[in-house]
Amino acid sequence: MTAFPAPRVTIKDVAARAGVSKGAVSLAFNHKPGLSEATRDRIFAAARELGWEPNLTARSLSSSRVDVVGLAICRPARMLGLEPFYMEFVSGVESVLTEHSCSLLLRLVRTVDEEVGIQESWWRGRQIGGSILVDFRADDPRVPAVERLGMPVVAVGHPSLTGSLTSVWTDDATAVKEAVRYLAALGHRRIARVGGAAALGHTMIRTAAFDEAARSLGLAGARQVATDYSGEAGARATRSMLTAAPPDRPTAIVYDNDIMAVAGLSVAAEMGLSVPRDVSLLAWDDSQLCRLTHPTLSAMSHDVHGFGAEAARTLFGLITGEGPGTHQVPTPVLTPRASTAPPDV
Repeated sequence: MTAFPAPRVTIKDVAARAGVSKGAVSLAFNHKPGLSEATRDRIFAAARELGWEPNLTARSLSSSRVDVVGLAICRPARMLGLEPFYMEFVSGVESVLTEHSCSLLLRLVRTVDEEVGIQESWWRGRQIGGSILVDFRADDPRVPAVERLGMPVVAVGHPSLTGSLTSVWTDDATAVKEAVRYLAALGHRRIARVGGAAALGHTMIRTAAFDEAARSLGLAGARQVATDYSGEAGARATRSMLTAAPPDRPTAIVYDNDIMAVAGLSVAAEMGLSVPRDVSLLAWDDSQLCRLTHPTLSAMSHDVHGFGAEAARTLFGLITGEGPGTHQVPTPVLTPRASTAPPDV
């Protein structure tokens, strides 16, 4: 029996599936005004279901101008405004986009699955020329989704999390081990870590590295807790640790971001504890916050602005075929300040 190829899906089929005219489909995919967001989303959904993509062969990014780059972040808007990391990272991305007369399309999403739909909508609607993906998880659904789309993407995450995607990443495991070794060298035996969201890949990497460092140094009193990166969560975790009985109370705490470390410093003051005499505190990223506190905060310093710029440069290189591919950026390094010292034993 002769096998006949499946009939080619057309714009008429998409229009029928979405319950609109062919003109409406054209407006949606050319990103023209005249449609509600609900109608536009319904058209993109119909196109995805049917596997239809307009003028795919005409979309040759290596030979065309890239005007917009996408970035979706799964964080609450209020928290994003308080988080120094993303403010610095986005400013680094923008510094490179400005050189290319390109704009950033920033979107906050509630879930990773929502982001998958957003990235597909952006790409199929020709709203972006490529995207930067952040905050990877184990078995992240964005990896197979963008691989299927063929969209130029730079993944900000360790290669163990990003599949075949081009990635830029920092060696967080080495940085965590350096932090633990530094505090142990000061004489601390009861070291704690206030980490970020447990589901995030870089949190998992830091958690495993902390445990490994503690075991290798024989630190039986080491402990960790996961949070949501907010100052409130950092304060709660710190308060819980510092109200424990002396054998269980840490003499040093490492935080996964600066805002939690600043909150931890406030909790220590609230409890009448002296930093660093009673407890040493070590932040991560080393934003301006670390130099504005009293005492100033020791930190694992990281050029976050440069990290964002490198992610953007790598994306443009991927689009033009002239980029470095997957590569590591400089590892965060210890910057000791007034918040760390030998324990008062």
